[in-house]
Amino acid sequence: MRHRTAWQALGQNPLKMLRSSWPWRSLAYLLSGVAFGALATAVLVSALIAGIVSLIVVVGAVLLLGVALSGIAVTRFERWRLRLVDLDPVPDPHQAPERPGLRGWLRTRLREPATWRELGFTAVSSAALWWMDFLVLGFALVVPVVVMYSPADDPGAWPLTIVGLCLLVAAPYTITAWAGARAALTRLMLAPRDSELGRQLIDVRASRARLVDAFDAERRRIERDLHDGAQQRLVSLNVTLGLARLDVAPDSPLAGQIADAQAQVTLAVEELRELSRGVHPKALTDHGLPAAVENLAARSALPVTADIRLPRRVPVAVETTAYFVIAEALTNTTKHSRATRAEVHARLHTDVLTLSVSDDGIGGAAPEGGTGLTGLADRVAAADGRLRISSPPGGPTLLHVELPCH
Repeated sequence: MRHRTAWQALGQNPLKMLRSSWPWRSLAYLLSGVAFGALATAVLVSALIAGIVSLIVVVGAVLLLGVALSGIAVTRFERWRLRLVDLDPVPDPHQAPERPGLRGWLRTRLREPATWRELGFTAVSSAALWWMDFLVLGFALVVPVVVMYSPADDPGAWPLTIVGLCLLVAAPYTITAWAGARAALTRLMLAPRDSELGRQLIDVRASRARLVDAFDAERRRIERDLHDGAQQRLVSLNVTLGLARLDVAPDSPLAGQIADAQAQVTLAVEELRELSRGVHPKALTDHGLPAAVENLAARSALPVTADIRLPRRVPVAVETTAYFVIAEALTNTTKHSRATRAEVHARLHTDVLTLSVSDDGIGGAAPEGGTGLTGLADRVAAADGRLRISSPPGGPTLLHVELPCH
């Protein structure tokens, strides 16, 4: 699968990670962080000192205002630089100015929480982050070289050469790991908050949730109609055919025809039951997620171990999403993974339902591979959840889902 961040790239095959561009992208990210951080710190500290010294005149106030707004420029460059190790762009949280002109722009920016959050990030970056980038690069690249060449004056210290070589081999992982952690922290601090995304996006999210709820309610209605309507009529027809068969001589041709009709009705009832389970399982409505997944595991062509321990029933929408995620994941496992067994695990941690589906198959599952993962991700996203998958070539495959249960 295509990795979107340097942090995700660490989870793949070590040799494949070394041959990829992620270590080089991570190195460029940290080097640019050191260079830009040192430059930004020098400029901001100079402007701050000059502004305080000259505060008695107008120039000082202008300089201090520039320092207060400096986070906007710094974080704009940080968002651009972040694409080196995180392919998903971070949206700009700033709104369009309420009025045209410089005064309108200043008024809007000074009233936005994002401006002050960006100033806080700039302060943290100047005080700590670029220094940590510098230390990590020094530890990963400079220290191993110093250790390797230290035995030049002392032949008896040759083991240090091996130690230095091992440290140098580990350098790509050290650099990539810190770059991934640094990028995650940057995204956390710079990503727009819900209140900054605007009413439109909030309404879109709410309408998506309403569509999912309506769709699940319709599935439950169809399942109920199938169970109480067509299925019951077929069962009644089967009983009527059985009674008619008793009134016909056993050696009569009509008896054989009635037996064939009865067999066809029995098969139709079984197919209808299977269809209603696929639409919305009755066990899920009546007994909850553990019972429904147990039934799912019992019907699976692949041996499935289900370990679901929930202290209480979760909301209906979450329960339905979890069930169909598990059902689709097991279907994908049976069709594509060549696995010999699968495991389903679910727990409720405070207000988050975490579930995982794993198998011992050949791996290589990817959204672009047509395995239904995109549909699963969309369904989980509609419930404000999070889906992650680990499926390196050769296996195993692990699907992890977190669903909020507010």
